[in-house]
Amino acid sequence: MRIVFVRHGHPDYVNDCLTALGHEQAEKASHRLKNEGITEIYSSSMGRACETALHTAEKLGLGVKKLDFIREIKWGSENGEEVYKDGHPWDTSIYAIKNGFNLMDEAWTNNKMFSGNKVFSEVKRVGQQTDDWLLTLGYKREGTGYRVVGDNTNRTIALFSHGGASSALFSHLLNLPFFYLCGTLCPDFTAITVLRLSDEKGELTVPLIEIANDSRHISGEKVTFDM
Repeated sequence: MRIVFVRHGHPDYVNDCLTALGHEQAEKASHRLKNEGITEIYSSSMGRACETALHTAEKLGLGVKKLDFIREIKWGSENGEEVYKDGHPWDTSIYAIKNGFNLMDEAWTNNKMFSGNKVFSEVKRVGQQTDDWLLTLGYKREGTGYRVVGDNTNRTIALFSHGGASSALFSHLLNLPFFYLCGTLCPDFTAITVLRLSDEKGELTVPLIEIANDSRHISGEKVTFDM
């Protein structure tokens, strides 16, 4: 099974919708995705993700299945104490890198200025609910991998979501620290990341990265639409 992850287009965060530029980006993404063999489309239930998904859904004649668990994550103080930069995960990652912290070693997050951030509980929640979702698709979490328990031969699905929520999901699927991914894989608007899981029933599998954070369709670079 292949999972095509797409971040939403340029947003109006206040009204939770796309801007005119966001719709243009979503349309370009839909052209990029139309030959991917997508047969099911999932989306965060937030407006900006749903509006992005609709561009592709309309081209493929598919509905959009909304998922609450992949709505954008929250950050900030969990207990009323001050946390660095209001707990914003990307600012925290940049600060950590500039100050010599090793983002692959999560021990640095025990520091008081980071540890009170509600983002930790959000990331844990997304991971747990990602496993619940994948089980409905025929993949059961075992340790750091997934046991194939369903029939997913030649199946490709798309999931439209958000920068933070996607980073939390990738952190869980790829067994990589969340802040490391915030620093290295924060997706551009409508950026596409594709993961592939074995469809051999009974096999224990881990996701294989096909492409990551690919936004050539909006950057003006040459791109092949039928990858």
